[in-house]
Amino acid sequence: MNPSFIFNIVIAIVIAVIMYFLLPIISTDISISLAAAIGALVGGVLTPLIYSLINSPTAEGETTNEISTLYVGNLPYRANEQAVQEYFEQQGKVVSVRLMKDRRTGKRKGYGFVEMDAKGANKAIKHLNDTSFQERTLKVRLAKDKVED
Repeated sequence: MNPSFIFNIVIAIVIAVIMYFLLPIISTDISISLAAAIGALVGGVLTPLIYSLINSPTAEGETTNEISTLYVGNLPYRANEQAVQEYFEQQGKVVSVRLMKDRRTGKRKGYGFVEMDAKGANKAIKHLNDTSFQERTLKVRLAKDKVED
C-alpha cells in the first residue's frame, strides 16, 4: 500500500477518536454516535490538509523532486541496465533504466532511457554527454515526449 494512503487513514482515525471523546465533554447534549460521526467527518476533511502541510516544500527553497527522462544514445550493445544505472548514479538519483531491444531478435538497439531527478538529469547531461562508456561515446539529452498516434 502507498505510505501516504496509510498515513491519511491513521490521521483520520486519530482525529475521529479525539473528536469522539472531546465532543461529549464540550457539549453534553450530543450523543456518542453523533460525536463519532462528526469526528469521522472532521477527520476526513482535515487529513488531506494536514498531509499537504507536512509534505509541502519549505520556505528555504526546497522543491518537489521532479523526474526527468534522458535519452542515452550510442550505448554499447553489451551494456546492461545495472551498468548504466551505476554510471548515471554518479550524477544523481536514478529512478529507472530502460534499454531498448529489437522485438524480433531480442538484441539491444544501442540506446535507452534513464529516469532520474531533474537536478541529477541536468548534471548528467552536462557531465556525461560525449564521455566514454565501455569504449563508446555516449550521447545524453533530454528525451522528447512520446507522440501518441
